[in-house]
Amino acid sequence: MPVAITTIPSFSHHHCRKLLLLTTNRRPISLSSSSSTAAAAARMATAATSNISSRNDGGAYTTIKERVTFEKEIKKSKFIAVAGPISDEQSAFSFLSQVRDPRATHNCWAYKVGDQYRSNDDGEPSGTAGKPIHSAIVSSGIDRVMVVVIRYFGGIKLGTGGLVRAYGGVASECLRNAPTCLVKSKVPIGVEVPYDLLGALYHQLQSFQVEDIKQDYETGKDGTTMVTFKADFDCVEKLEDAIKANCSRDLVFYKS
Repeated sequence: MPVAITTIPSFSHHHCRKLLLLTTNRRPISLSSSSSTAAAAARMATAATSNISSRNDGGAYTTIKERVTFEKEIKKSKFIAVAGPISDEQSAFSFLSQVRDPRATHNCWAYKVGDQYRSNDDGEPSGTAGKPIHSAIVSSGIDRVMVVVIRYFGGIKLGTGGLVRAYGGVASECLRNAPTCLVKSKVPIGVEVPYDLLGALYHQLQSFQVEDIKQDYETGKDGTTMVTFKADFDCVEKLEDAIKANCSRDLVFYKS
């Protein structure tokens, strides 16, 4: 995201003496003994991380690029597995409404979004459809995905074991045939910085192509602003090192 800074004067580059890494699970370290400064630091930490989801979005994950379908006939029953990328529960149920067939005997499904998952047997014996579909998703290593398996009954009962193998098998084959992609998550970061270091900071932020840059001047400290942004998870350490190498005083970082 290009950012133009035209009013910040140039300055010499020195190595920072200290970097404090803070998380939302720790109280910010006060740079002053005054309670007002500590309160300001706590408020800034909250501002820097207030948009972080409650689920763990750190790191990267593999998902499928597009909707894929796999069809197989097992003892005269037709099984059609449809997999699609999703982002949350709402998008999962939207996907389900698009692909389910009300004329089918069963529309069984499971989805996984990070640590969250749900499954449904849709009238099949408990644990014979939704659970094996979910197991297939977990085994595939794919995340942010939903698999719906539509069954048209052909007149021959498969039994409990046969249903588990059928639903799990077609779900696995469907995901095995799906084109995948690696998605890099963004890490929210905030840094408290004096005005005269903004030029160097923004130069590094541009170099690392960070997103959603924002400034908050209500820090409780004269001549200081809080800059928040989102960086690729695998670039965070390099970005921090670059900022440290191009500043001339102590900085405080806040990150999820």
